[in-house]
Amino acid sequence: MSIRVVLADDQPMIRAGIAMLLSVESDIEVVGQAGDGLEAVRLAGELHPDIVVMDMRMPNLDGIEATRRLTADDFPVEHGQTVKVLVLTTLSEDTKVHAALRAGASGYLPKDGAPTDLTNAIREVHAGNAYLHPSVTRGVIAGLTDRKEPVLSTPGVLDRLTPREREILQLMALGLPNREIAAQLCLSEATVKTHVSRVIMKLEVEDRTQAVVLAYRSGLADAGT
Repeated sequence: MSIRVVLADDQPMIRAGIAMLLSVESDIEVVGQAGDGLEAVRLAGELHPDIVVMDMRMPNLDGIEATRRLTADDFPVEHGQTVKVLVLTTLSEDTKVHAALRAGASGYLPKDGAPTDLTNAIREVHAGNAYLHPSVTRGVIAGLTDRKEPVLSTPGVLDRLTPREREILQLMALGLPNREIAAQLCLSEATVKTHVSRVIMKLEVEDRTQAVVLAYRSGLADAGT
């Protein structure tokens, strides 16, 4: 089954070029195109794509807010599935990258990358993995290592998570692997993997272990359980 993709970019020529690039891939199908964030959200609700490839700077509703809406718990999707967002943009400042990840994006890719970067990113994100292009990874890692105080002590950091993501984090803290979390919540394992990636991205921690430590330090998880 093909990976169903919606393209969101306010420049028609850019959308057409990306659509043409993806049309030669046997496992990727462009099912819709949007010229702004509002249209992207509407199309995603109607077409149920696997991934929205999202520009950040668009009229009516920018890519960050559109991403936040698409990854919200109450966004209408088919049972047990999620809409994943891959940001494709000319904006590569660290603050923009962090904002997109906190909003729920599963990946971040600059427009000046190679065509194979985009197809690889789509496949990685569809599999439930996070994807950061090497050109932005360095800045994200530097942001983590340069902090004088770790994110684990930041008040209200868990407010970035949706209720479903908090639930996933609690089960992670109990030591449950993705397979058991999926069975307990009646979700697919790929969907749980996506949620875990979003938790790590939004909390700006390096891995699953740090996310679990945060859950205990914040009181979300109880060591007694």
